[in-house]
Amino acid sequence: MEPLVAELKQKIEDTLCPFGFEVYPFQVAWYNALLPPAFHLPLPGPTLAFLVLSTPAMFDRALKPFLQSRHLQPLTDPVDQCVAYHLGRVRESFPELQIEVIADYEVHPNRRPKILAQTAAHVAGAAYYYQRQDVESDPWGTQVRGQHIAGVCIHPRFGGWFAIRGVVLLRGIEVPNLPPTKPVDCVPTRADRITLLERFNFHWRDWTYRDAVTPQERYSEEQKAYFSTPPAQRLALLGLPQPSEEPSSPSQELHFTTLLPKKPQNPRRGWLSPTVSPPISPGP
Repeated sequence: MEPLVAELKQKIEDTLCPFGFEVYPFQVAWYNALLPPAFHLPLPGPTLAFLVLSTPAMFDRALKPFLQSRHLQPLTDPVDQCVAYHLGRVRESFPELQIEVIADYEVHPNRRPKILAQTAAHVAGAAYYYQRQDVESDPWGTQVRGQHIAGVCIHPRFGGWFAIRGVVLLRGIEVPNLPPTKPVDCVPTRADRITLLERFNFHWRDWTYRDAVTPQERYSEEQKAYFSTPPAQRLALLGLPQPSEEPSSPSQELHFTTLLPKKPQNPRRGWLSPTVSPPISPGP
């Protein structure tokens, strides 16, 4: 890795990794090469970017402390605000640079995603993006149960127990000699890829697609309960007031307890592919 890239990566890691995030560098050209022009990032190809993902540790290391210190402020989506706070700290750590942060859920006015997070994760070498095209002579025909076969990223150490959170673009920093990084093909066989895609598309409620590889760490039962709760009900789950409500007491405590999983949330917009939408997902 080039010294400049290594230096910038280390500084970003020092800011994010203690809170349960991982960071992976890539070139904008690698990302644009896999997508039609409508989805391109409008930057020179050699522009340096970093993919940011959260590991299972983020829940305890970042989200809980964030809420304990900021939960009296109006909250809409606690996880998104927590991630935005930490990505904002990355921007603050480089006051001399022009940095753009794109969260995984951001969209243009026409609702087109600003970043296709799974594609970015693949080209950055963070996680392998398994798609229908990766299965030779697939068994699904033209359509299955009224829906397309959506792809899913698998991390070599965490399986599906992680979430892609966004991309940090360093405008004006170009690294034409950065060597491409290939993601680890941790689900190499046709049979296992079929199992993975079928579990993700048709059986996502049971969480088993996330165990496509044996993970080093999974979400805790508490974390699974949180991400299985519909977004509109999460503030109540935490014991926080709704945006229109005033907190009852300045000493109000968060209600983090181990809960039985509830209904799954809707998919995060950043997990869209250019042509198909993923099924309803049990959470990030």
